[in-house]
Amino acid sequence: MASVTQLPGAQNAHPLGMHRRLDLDETLAALVGDGLLTEADAKRVRADIRTARGRSELHPLVLVANLKLVDQRQPDKPLSLEVLTQWLAAKAGLPYLKIDPMKIDVAGVTQVVSHAYAQRYRILPVAVSEMQVVFATSEPFETRWVADLGHILRRDIQRVVASPLDVNRYLAEWWSVQRSIQRAKDAKNDVHDGRAILNFEQLVELGRTGEVGADDRHVVHIVDWLLQYAFEQRASDIHLEPRRDMSNMRFRIDGVMHKVFELPTPVMTAVTSRIKILGRMDVAEKRRPQDGRIKTRSQGGREVELRLSTMPTAFGEKVVMRIFDPDIVVKEFRQLGFSPSEETIWREMVERPHGIVLVTGPTGSGKTTTLYSTLKHLATPDLNVCTVEDPIEMVSPEFNQMQVHQAIDLDFAAGVRTLLRQDPDIIMVGEIRDLETAQMAVQASLTGHLVLSTLHTNDAPSAITRLLDLGVPNYLIQSTLTGIVAQRLVRTLCPHCKTEAPLDVQAWAALTHRRHLAPPAKSYGPKGCLECRKTGFLGRTGIYEMLRITPAVRALIQPDMNLAKLTETAYAEGMQPLRASAAAQVARGVTTIPEVINVLPPTD
Repeated sequence: MASVTQLPGAQNAHPLGMHRRLDLDETLAALVGDGLLTEADAKRVRADIRTARGRSELHPLVLVANLKLVDQRQPDKPLSLEVLTQWLAAKAGLPYLKIDPMKIDVAGVTQVVSHAYAQRYRILPVAVSEMQVVFATSEPFETRWVADLGHILRRDIQRVVASPLDVNRYLAEWWSVQRSIQRAKDAKNDVHDGRAILNFEQLVELGRTGEVGADDRHVVHIVDWLLQYAFEQRASDIHLEPRRDMSNMRFRIDGVMHKVFELPTPVMTAVTSRIKILGRMDVAEKRRPQDGRIKTRSQGGREVELRLSTMPTAFGEKVVMRIFDPDIVVKEFRQLGFSPSEETIWREMVERPHGIVLVTGPTGSGKTTTLYSTLKHLATPDLNVCTVEDPIEMVSPEFNQMQVHQAIDLDFAAGVRTLLRQDPDIIMVGEIRDLETAQMAVQASLTGHLVLSTLHTNDAPSAITRLLDLGVPNYLIQSTLTGIVAQRLVRTLCPHCKTEAPLDVQAWAALTHRRHLAPPAKSYGPKGCLECRKTGFLGRTGIYEMLRITPAVRALIQPDMNLAKLTETAYAEGMQPLRASAAAQVARGVTTIPEVINVLPPTD
């Protein structure tokens, strides 16, 4: 459950109404009396109710918030629903709660009361223990149910005040999902009347016709809820992990895994089958890994792609869905975390007519985002941009994209060979894995094409060593390689709640060792608020190491190359190491020293 906030000055000296729901006129009078609204604002709310049909049934606070009025106590801030709910909590003398569904045991709280009873009194159980049950409500003066439930449940009843929109939403959502889970479980367990077989056949038929049968609607509902929930929580990956009895659903958010739900394993099997059908995968084949793709839309109408991967495990198929939201994957260079100087260097590398530019880093370091954002920038109508990927990360209308298929001998090298016959201007190769692919990339560059690709190395200079180890002749590297960028992703401090914190001088010295960078005048640390779900971090940004192949660096690319000497020369030529880029982000108050230390390689 999200943390509870007890507001200062929470008094019940002027109740809006005892043992009944909020009245609009009384609520407006209280808001005017407490200085949140003017009399003119109150009249505007009443006029809006008279002219709009159906609004009179809405909660009074929602009616006020919908007009986006100014908070008279703080004229530079709007009178939002959260502000109004906090005011109501203070008025009722109760704690305020911002509901975070990721921290609530939905299966447990929905067993406390029936949906009909919760709906009748607009109460939402949010925490259950042996001694007490905590209920969220947006009607704090409606208390008739408290004594009844306390007697029935034989537990202490605690109340908190939450947003009426959140209460209404989760009242509809939680019990609905739990009903679907139970029905799916019953259908799987009941094999005597043939319903489990019927459900499976209908799922297969669903994959062929796209039509949903009546008996599998619960599974469809669970999957739809799962995807929308992941989009709302800004998840980059969804993990469905089967276990012996209860299976896990986990999201990766800002690079950190969060457990969000548990499903009975038979239900998880049905959910996996539904997802495989949507991804055009073989439902019957459970013994070997498979890949697939789903294209769907978020609640806001944005088109979102999911890349699917299945893996057989001891208790069933594990499914990972990587989410590619165009608003997140494709960004402006500044949004990627480039400083002005780094953006200038990167543009110089990628806006040349030919040459090879490499992006390096471990899995999950943001290489795909950097490449797609760059291709989006370069893909003008007068250029032919082609990619060969394994798999295609995100389908884009600006590119001509080809996927590797090892089963038909279409690998990266064959893909690049084909693209060279397609009159390309810019070629993006998903990854240089072997000598043949490297040779084709070199050939493409020599024949006047710009080639972008990735390697898995810890830093930028090591990429040259990797190319030499693959067997690429040093003179070809010298004549084709334009630049190398190594990168990592670090969590960024929540702008809504980050706070000044004393700088750890020793940690700063360890971060900037041998660079002797002056410590910043101010440093910031995480605090935690409602926007970032109390983590203190919101989103991620990149840190970069940019190696330009200058004449001095090019001269050192030899078969017996000394990597340490090349690295020192690159520093002398202006390359800033990852640690310097990370230190700059810390100095700007974007992230913290512990965050960057966690992702940096052990040495420069």
